[in-house]
Parts: sequence; structure tokens; C-alpha cells
Amino acid sequence: MLRNLVMGNAFLAFALEMAMLVFVAWWALALDDALWTRLLIAVAAVGGLIVLWGAFASPKARVPLPTAGTVAVKAVAFGSGAAALWGLGLPAAAIAFAVLAAANTAVTTYVRRDRAA
Repeated sequence: MLRNLVMGNAFLAFALEMAMLVFVAWWALALDDALWTRLLIAVAAVGGLIVLWGAFASPKARVPLPTAGTVAVKAVAFGSGAAALWGLGLPAAAIAFAVLAAANTAVTTYVRRDRAA
């Protein structure tokens, strides 16, 4: 039972990570700029988030951080997804995404801490 909950939380974490990238790209593409500028911003923003996540927040991060550091990186990354939704004029979705990402991060952090002990 507990294993199923952990696996479900891991799946939710992956879905939230992908949603974060989609929200940031969507926000960039909705800007009131030339298409080439919007594409450049979308690629740079999404690429930056992917590098940030892979280097510091993923389970196989290249630069392992203490728990507080990993949580801070996740807060910045998920915060960008929530800010993107807010910028698109979807404040309720932004709040819901932020709350779900925070709860998922808390559970993930607890499970990883429990496994390390």
C-alpha cells in the first residue's frame, strides 16, 4: 500500500515537472512580441529550467545539494510555472498548481529523507 502511494507521488512529481515546462512555454508564446522573440524566450526559459532541474533537483542531480537547497531549487522552478499561469491570467490555476507542487515536494522530501535514514 505504502509502495503504491510512493509510486503515485513519483508519477505526480513527473507530471508536475512536465506541466511546469508546458506552462512556462505557453506563457512565453503568449507574449505580445514577434514570433521569433517568443520562440527564443520559450526555448531559453524551458531550457534553463531543464538545466536547473537536472543539475540540482532531479533524483540523479549532477550537483547534490542538502535537502534545503533541493527544496529551494524546486520552489524556484515550480514557482516559475505558477507565475507563468498567473501571467496568462489564470490565478486560480496558478494557486492550485503551487499548492499541489508544494504538497508533492513535501511528500517527496519526507520519503527521500526516510529512505536515507
